[in-house]
Amino acid sequence: MNQWYYKKKASQEIVNEYMSNINDNPNAKPKPSVEGNAAYLKGRGAQINTKNRFLANETVKAHIEAIDDWTESNEATVYFEDHAKSIVNKVDSPDVGMFYSMNPYQGCEHGCIYCYARNAHEYWGYSAGLDFERKIIVKKNAPELLRKFLMHPKWECLPISLSGNTDCYQPAEQKFRITRQLLEVCNEFNQPVGMITKNAGMLRDKDLLQKMASKNLISILVSITSFNEDLRRVMEPRTTTATQRLKLIKELSDMGVRMGVMLGPMIPGLNEHEMQRIMQAASENGATFSAYTFIRLNGAIKLMFHDWLYKNFPDRADKVWHLIESGHGGQVNDSRYGKRMRGEGPIAELVRQQFIKYNKLYNLNAERWGLDTTQFRRPGEQGRLF
Repeated sequence: MNQWYYKKKASQEIVNEYMSNINDNPNAKPKPSVEGNAAYLKGRGAQINTKNRFLANETVKAHIEAIDDWTESNEATVYFEDHAKSIVNKVDSPDVGMFYSMNPYQGCEHGCIYCYARNAHEYWGYSAGLDFERKIIVKKNAPELLRKFLMHPKWECLPISLSGNTDCYQPAEQKFRITRQLLEVCNEFNQPVGMITKNAGMLRDKDLLQKMASKNLISILVSITSFNEDLRRVMEPRTTTATQRLKLIKELSDMGVRMGVMLGPMIPGLNEHEMQRIMQAASENGATFSAYTFIRLNGAIKLMFHDWLYKNFPDRADKVWHLIESGHGGQVNDSRYGKRMRGEGPIAELVRQQFIKYNKLYNLNAERWGLDTTQFRRPGEQGRLF
């Protein structure tokens, strides 16, 4: 079925056909077709290095029939230490739900193929593709920078998101423990923090998270996109399983930490039919709030996702691609605030209605709640009067 046919269809026709396909086999699990393919880079999301828009010159494999030797090897992950000048960034985007963010790592070994943070790697001179997941920049002086930032007399306490870009508990954290040090500084200052991760390595810091939770200084979202291990292994290759993420929610919520579930992104034809199961399981394991995003393929992500999709799911790649287009006005990306992460059109609306329904059904987002900013103090201060 070609792109023109999808664009010309009436909205209700798209929904009817889509739902009939899901209803024919609601438990259908998309299986990748890369088993036994020696050329496929196992353990990596991206299979190519896309062009860096900021570089005038680059080395590429221009023609498949070229006689020059060229192999895309699955190189080991490399860490680069960066002496950063700042760590806390003001967030001006009105639709992301955060005021400030800090990211101890640039690049992410998790390798999630859809990750919006990939494009930021181009600012460092690297590709958003394979470079993003195997060339990790480590901000080793981040704790000192955070302390300096919080000591500034003009800082009026607002929650800071850790991380707003790459996962602060990616595999690099086991080696460098920068996230742990950032949390220790925040606990010392009573600085509230919001966190999001898809790595059960967060449990290494459960003692510190419990201390902050007792003062209402921490709120955590755990990202779960699928219970299908065949899908997770190729879509989020170096992340922990959904089962382990549920255990993370359960263990921390039992310790008094406010836990939520992030369903992002929902990709029609791949994982959005799992929304109810994910929300139900998260709620049963202690999650009290939730959020979701609809897939968008901005910048270089469009190219690498297209390559990944057709390599892994050739049987449904055309349909998935056209469904994504139907959620963004015929494109695979929409940069408008309020629309870019929710999408529009019949399929995006269907996802939105499911999210609303299951929030009510599983008692998620049922209460107004916020982190406490009134306890903030700098070392040596006697505390705030108001």
